[in-house]
Amino acid sequence: ANLLSGSIPSELGNLQNLRHMNLSNNDLSMSIPPEIGNLMKLASLDLTVNTILDLSDNDLSGSIPPEIGNLQNLEWLDLYDNDLSGSIPSEIGNLMKLTSLHLSDNDLSGSIPPEIGSLQNLYSLDLSDNDLSGSIPPEIGNLQNLSRLYLSDNDLSGSIPSELGNRQNLRHLYLENNDLCGLIPATTRRGSRSFRYSGNPRLGSPCT
Repeated sequence: ANLLSGSIPSELGNLQNLRHMNLSNNDLSMSIPPEIGNLMKLASLDLTVNTILDLSDNDLSGSIPPEIGNLQNLEWLDLYDNDLSGSIPSEIGNLMKLTSLHLSDNDLSGSIPPEIGSLQNLYSLDLSDNDLSGSIPPEIGNLQNLSRLYLSDNDLSGSIPSELGNRQNLRHLYLENNDLCGLIPATTRRGSRSFRYSGNPRLGSPCT
């Protein structure tokens, strides 16, 4: 941490040859400027290092700008532990190289965009501790490489997509403290796994 405070300057969008941005664990506030979508060359020169945009552990507010979908070389997007609100922009589905998407511990609302199901390289998806509602989109069940899915402590309803039971790589599925109903999908996975469903009083009963 550098104890940076104030807002993220929109002029950062002028640094169009920037390769890596980590401003996590500071006291940055205000909104994420849409100009951040100009950093389309964010990419690592070292193939062993992930391309990261990390603004986690700050006091950022406002919505996630849809321009973030321009960062198509991005592999890690970490915005957790802020005060972000509004919906998750569907443009996140453009980040086809993304392996890690962490938006937990915010005030995000609305539904989970089905476009996340396009992120075929996604390994870890954490949307827990928000105010997300609606159902879990079945498109998430298309993510063949998904190992960690954290959706706990939201207002999600409806049934758990049966497709999640067929994901051989899924090791961690945390769905606690929502309003889910219906049957728990049968899993074909063998070996170590951690699936958590507590705090869903209607789970196991028909969705009506």
